Amino acid sequence: MSVLDSLDSKYRVILCDIWGVVHDGVSLYAGAADRLRQWRDEGRCVVLITNAPRTAGEVDAQLARIGLPREAYDFVETGGEAGIEGLRALAEPVGFIGTHADRAVLEGRGIPIATDEDFDNLACTGLSEERPNTGQYSEQLKKFAARAVIMHCLNPDRVVVRGGVTEPCAGALADIYQALGGSVVWYGKPHAAIYEHALRRAGRPRPEQVLAIGDGLQTDMLGAARQGIDAIFVTGGIHAGEEFPASFAANHDLGEWRPVAVVDSLA
Repeated sequence: MSVLDSLDSKYRVILCDIWGVVHDGVSLYAGAADRLRQWRDEGRCVVLITNAPRTAGEVDAQLARIGLPREAYDFVETGGEAGIEGLRALAEPVGFIGTHADRAVLEGRGIPIATDEDFDNLACTGLSEERPNTGQYSEQLKKFAARAVIMHCLNPDRVVVRGGVTEPCAGALADIYQALGGSVVWYGKPHAAIYEHALRRAGRPRPEQVLAIGDGLQTDMLGAARQGIDAIFVTGGIHAGEEFPASFAANHDLGEWRPVAVVDSLA
C-alpha cells in the first residue's frame, strides 16, 4: 500500500505539481487522474500548481487535451498569472524572450511588447523555437545586463522533461543572467507569491492543513519548506529516480526539514 492511499485527514488542501507528477508533457502518468479524484472524493481541495508561464485557462485546456478529467482537480495556479500581474503593473512596453505562443498570451492580456531595444524590463517565459539552447542567448543577455535591464522570469524551472527528453526552461536563462550581473524578478515556485495566491483561493488553510506534492527539489520542495508546509517528493519526474538528498535541508538552511514521504509516482 502506498502512503498516498491514506493521507492524514489533516491535509485539507493538496498543492500538486503538474509536469513530472501528473504528466510528462505528452501523456498522463498512469494512475495520476485516479489519485487526484480519490483526494477530491475524500473532501480535499486539489490545486494543480505549476511554474508554467501561461494563464490558468491555457493550462486547463492543455490538461484537457492530454486527457485529465476536469473533475480531477479544483483549480490551476500558475507562475504565469503572477508574472502577468507584475508585468501589467509596469504599464510600459517590455522586451521578450520566449515562444511565439507565450508572446501572444502576454499581448492578449494587455502587456505591450517592445518592438526595439528601448526597454527597461524584460519578460522571459522560456527559450524560443528558433534558439532552443541556452548558449545561444549569451551575447544578448550580456548586452541587457550592461544596460541594467530587469528580467522578469515567469517560469523558475531550470529544466523540464518532455516525453523523456530534457529541455531547458526560463529559469536556466535567469541563472545565466544573474551570473552576468543582471537583476531578476522571479515568479512561481519556490517564491511566496504563487503560494499566497493559491492558498487564498483555497480558503486560507493553516499551514499544517496543506500538503505539497512535487518532483522538483529547487521549486516544489524548497518552496514547501520555505512556506512551512509538509511535502511529498516524487522521484519519477525531473530527477529520474534519484533519492531525496540527505544534505538538502543543510544546503538551504532549513533546519531538520525533509519531506514527509518519498514516492515513485502518484499511482
